[in-house]
Amino acid sequence: MIAKFILVIGFSAAVSGGLLPAAPLALAPAVPVAPVLNPVHEYDPHPQYTYAYDVQDALTGDSKSQHETRNGDVVSGSYSLIEADGTRRIVEYTADPINGFNAVVHREPAVVKAVVPAVPHAVAPLAPAPALGFRF
Repeated sequence: MIAKFILVIGFSAAVSGGLLPAAPLALAPAVPVAPVLNPVHEYDPHPQYTYAYDVQDALTGDSKSQHETRNGDVVSGSYSLIEADGTRRIVEYTADPINGFNAVVHREPAVVKAVVPAVPHAVAPLAPAPALGFRF
């Protein structure tokens, strides 16, 4: 560490003493600086909102929904989705400063579509394979 310090001091002395040519200084062009404006933070003492969505895609089988409402510090809502095993999970939740976040999870059994058996088609019997005529 001391060797690095001495090397730096020696190099600086050589440049400033005229022993080594000094590199020309490259100055960056002056860029006007815009004044920094403080953002206005508006505070809503009693925030309120409601939102919801619902997806039912028969092509992919995607089925999910959610709705949520906020009134001040109290949030309540629910969401549902189809899980990998085909069951529907429904979660109902509430959150407030006194009780915290609470959720109740329900599961509904998978909806099984009745499969109608296909009527078997008449199958023609296979004809025996023709002899190829090889002799050994």
